[in-house]
Amino acid sequence: MSKTVSATEAATLGIYRVRVASRAAAAIGGGYMLAATCAAAGALGFQHLGLARSDATMAATMLSFMVHAIAAMWCFGCASATRAWIGCAVPALLLAALTWLLLPGGQP
Repeated sequence: MSKTVSATEAATLGIYRVRVASRAAAAIGGGYMLAATCAAAGALGFQHLGLARSDATMAATMLSFMVHAIAAMWCFGCASATRAWIGCAVPALLLAALTWLLLPGGQP
């Protein structure tokens, strides 16, 4: 028994697959971008709080693993793929700006 699929159902299925693929890309790529900027800003921030460079880097890296996992789950839980991309990109850009400010000589 083979089930025939109408053109409308096929188009709907194709759109659904594109949306899931976009969420997966946001979860993987956007989550990585967010985790990387979190690790960089966290390492510099922890150093400014008085931690040794190696301890600050290790703490920020462990924190970034949790951030990536939470971002990936959030990408599949939000209402749309656009919101998933924006929700990963905006905090990553803010953390990148914070990293730039925390770098020695990064202040204007």
